[in-house]
Amino acid sequence: MSAADDAKRALACLDFTRLDEQDEEQDIKVFLQQLSADKPLPAAICIYPQWLTYVRTYMQMHFSQTPALATVTNFPGGDQPLDEVLQQTELALALGADEVDLVLPYKLLQAGDEQTPLDYVRRSKALCAGRARLKVIIESGELSLPQVAQATDIAIAGGADFVKTSTGKVAVNATLEAAKVMLEQIKQSGQDVGLKVSGGVRTLAQAQQYLDLADKEMGEHWLTPAHFRFGASALLDDLYQAL
Repeated sequence: MSAADDAKRALACLDFTRLDEQDEEQDIKVFLQQLSADKPLPAAICIYPQWLTYVRTYMQMHFSQTPALATVTNFPGGDQPLDEVLQQTELALALGADEVDLVLPYKLLQAGDEQTPLDYVRRSKALCAGRARLKVIIESGELSLPQVAQATDIAIAGGADFVKTSTGKVAVNATLEAAKVMLEQIKQSGQDVGLKVSGGVRTLAQAQQYLDLADKEMGEHWLTPAHFRFGASALLDDLYQAL
């Protein structure tokens, strides 16, 4: 495939992301102004819940269509009480989120507790079922590769629609090694689950490595926005240039 073809594939699978706690409305506006009406839109726009309504209104005013709207829960540390996480999820759904990215309580998993992380996924899925996609962030850069496999299995068992590598808020985020393990577990499960690669993918060349990996592990037919996403902000500019 040409660079332009890969750029089109990556853009179609992009969750264009802005998750800065200090943001004000002008920051979100400048973020959205990076999108071009002359080029394909990303698969989703991922922002904090308080910006869902603003982003929807902006997109309806400036574009003929609106990508899916994604937001985050239990973010970024993965250590908020389950009741609070479920309240965040209900609020996100009430505000019209199409996709919810839940941080798995991975530190509990590291401490040997598998059941509590599974409960977070199952309870979140129960709220999202029929209303929004659930993506589960396992924070792969904080885990050993066997733990990456374990966390992926827990996310799938709990009903995740996607398993996502990272929050982008820790020292090590997406890696090809972790993504390969996650794809292997998804394939082994036999479930219709996608992969979201997030954190540190800034260039088309980096994105192509993950596209190639997914093609190799899952087959080229598999790689669609329904099964594969990049969570990124800086990547957009490089994709536009390639187009």
